[in-house]
Amino acid sequence: MTDLTRREALQTVAASVGALTWTSGDVRRAMDALRAAPAARAFEPKFFTPSEWTTVRVLVDLIIPRDVRSGSATEAGVPEFMDFMLTENAGLQTPMRGGLAWLDTECRERFGQAFTDCADAERRAVLDDIAWPARARPELSPGVAFFSRFRDLTASGFWSSEMGIRDLRYLGNTAVAQWTGCPPDQLQRLGVTYDD
Repeated sequence: MTDLTRREALQTVAASVGALTWTSGDVRRAMDALRAAPAARAFEPKFFTPSEWTTVRVLVDLIIPRDVRSGSATEAGVPEFMDFMLTENAGLQTPMRGGLAWLDTECRERFGQAFTDCADAERRAVLDDIAWPARARPELSPGVAFFSRFRDLTASGFWSSEMGIRDLRYLGNTAVAQWTGCPPDQLQRLGVTYDD
């Protein structure tokens, strides 16, 4: 991808605000497809360019880093999930590509280099400026729109992955031989009772 001017990046993102939407069915299809893919061979993105792929991998791990409870977004397969979602949904492609271009353009203007070439503190400074919509300066609104949707897609990918489900300590989707009802302590906590 060629370097875009700030104006071109803003126009691309602004023209596509609101276009990044997906359904729970989309998320399920993406995760099923990723689970079915052979794990032995390295993943080759179908949508992202090599430069975008590097940016996506850095950005998702800034949003959901590895911690003591679970691995990072990259370890959970979030970049692969995103690539699948974008390959399957043409309406998501322009906002994503425009947003990634905006991020690189913003970093070049501030620090003289692309997002992935910036120091960690420089990356975080840009993200801090766009992560909280109510506090962001108006001229950063295209970046805010992109980052909000990118963060949502990251969270959707992470918490629908096996790692993310374990991180949530989700107890559903398991077989129960016999349902005996909600535990009494939980009924009491909720302030409800079973009607006889």
